[in-house]
Amino acid sequence: MTTPTFFVTMKRSFADVPIEAGKVSTTEFLEAAESLVSLFDLLASAAFTVVQMDMNGNIKKIRDRQLANPVISATLQDIVLSEKVDKNKTATQGLLWLTRGLQLTAVALRKNIESTEELNESFTKAYNETLIKFHNMVVRPVFKLAMKACPYRKDFYAKLGNDYEAVKEQLLTWLAALERIVKIIQDFYDSGKYGKGL
Repeated sequence: MTTPTFFVTMKRSFADVPIEAGKVSTTEFLEAAESLVSLFDLLASAAFTVVQMDMNGNIKKIRDRQLANPVISATLQDIVLSEKVDKNKTATQGLLWLTRGLQLTAVALRKNIESTEELNESFTKAYNETLIKFHNMVVRPVFKLAMKACPYRKDFYAKLGNDYEAVKEQLLTWLAALERIVKIIQDFYDSGKYGKGL
């Protein structure tokens, strides 16, 4: 009997995050990011706790800003631009770091679904391509340990659902949406519209 996949049961998929005129809706984005963090539970390794804590901490920074200023926080870009005016960069930095974590996940899963690599290989390569350059010598070993602590590929995909073809199809849809949102946010930061000094 086929059971619902992880992607069907998650609170919000990145594929369901509204994007209008290149702006990403805050509430739905945060729900999708929280769902992604729960994906790390399936990796079943205490080593990933640090990754989850980091992402959850950054989600909280963005949500706190949204709750404090809901009128000017409809989109992620609105939050960053409002903080530029206020000369407060808490949520701006939180979004930057959260996006880096999302990129790590996207790169790792893209490498894995398009190959026969074990997860630890894909996550280690992704870490070396994305986050490592932003981490100091104290943080790097902690994250490297987490990347190596991934479960076997077959066990991970089995936890996503017992119909591999359905899992793969839904993962690719979710992944494409995640990659699109990461690119939108990164392009926004690269444009310099948020101000300097991050």
